Amino acid sequence: MQLYRNLKLSICPYFSLLQVLCRYQHIWNIDLRFRPAFLGGIMKATGNKPPAMLPKRAEYLLKDIKRMGKYYQVPVQISADDFQRVLDKGSLGAMRFITAIDMTQPQFLEPVSREFWIRFWSQHEDISQPTSILAVARQAGLSSEQAQKLLEMVSSPAVKNRLKETTEDAIKYGAFGMPAVVAHFNGEQHLFFGSDRLELLGSVIGEKWLGPVPSLPSPKM
Repeated sequence: MQLYRNLKLSICPYFSLLQVLCRYQHIWNIDLRFRPAFLGGIMKATGNKPPAMLPKRAEYLLKDIKRMGKYYQVPVQISADDFQRVLDKGSLGAMRFITAIDMTQPQFLEPVSREFWIRFWSQHEDISQPTSILAVARQAGLSSEQAQKLLEMVSSPAVKNRLKETTEDAIKYGAFGMPAVVAHFNGEQHLFFGSDRLELLGSVIGEKWLGPVPSLPSPKM
């Protein structure tokens, strides 16, 4: 299973999807692969627009995200100003940093993604400036030396091209926004958009949905 998403989840605050897929990884016995993709590029290529640009939808999203945070048990602290922060700051620098991690330190991909999200959506702090990115990396367990080397890679052609490739791959799979999951099952590819499709995903791959915080099955005696 591959997961295409904005690893700086501040653009699309569905940290719940990341958390729940990680909770189900061993229960459903899935090969979970996180693939960085640039949301801005996907939106432009597909003609999509941020849902929060519609005032009534933004008003609804503000309530709905709070409900989802409670249901999925993730620490989202969202306000109306956050949507504008997303539009003002963008995500390209953070996504390139995540791409550099994917290329050189993939074991840190999940924790760095989580720290980016927490810093923006729970702590309401910046994630676009170099000092902020370095702080995220250190919080995720990277050494100062590792983080600095990764930051220096952000402007390299290799990182830029890799992010472009994974973004184009996501579009080829049918992604038009984030979060998007591509499930490879029985020789077929299934695209799921949004964090509220996990029960349907389980049905397609023949697994049972056990709620947002599942318990590991007891060992057989």
